[in-house]
Amino acid sequence: MKRTFEIVDHTADVGIVAYGTDIEELFCNAALALFSLITEPESIQEKSHLNLRVSSDERDSLLVEWLNELIYFFDAKHILFNRFDIERLTENELKATCHGEGFDPMKHKIKRGVKAATYHMLSIDKNNAGYKAHIILDI
Repeated sequence: MKRTFEIVDHTADVGIVAYGTDIEELFCNAALALFSLITEPESIQEKSHLNLRVSSDERDSLLVEWLNELIYFFDAKHILFNRFDIERLTENELKATCHGEGFDPMKHKIKRGVKAATYHMLSIDKNNAGYKAHIILDI
């Protein structure tokens, strides 16, 4: 079975380790890990989609910006996502379609609040098996 992500304890925060055979899958799995911390992704239906564009100076910070943009849409617009289709991913730009639905307190159990993705201990590595990223989230 292929690994998609792991949750790692980190003092007052929480860490995720995301995996991908390519960089696009890595970014998708990091987003899925984020929403698995917030709620059960299986409880999210694909009732709507959102086209998202994120840019940054480099790929590492692009991952942080991507996750923070997703956190914003949950915090401000109350939208949960469980599937991500990346149309374009360069060193400093990401274009994706995110699938999910609006938060429903009768349907979605919130496990924990996530404030932000941080740069603390951030890394993206590539080896023969693919990509691996470590991201610490402020909760």
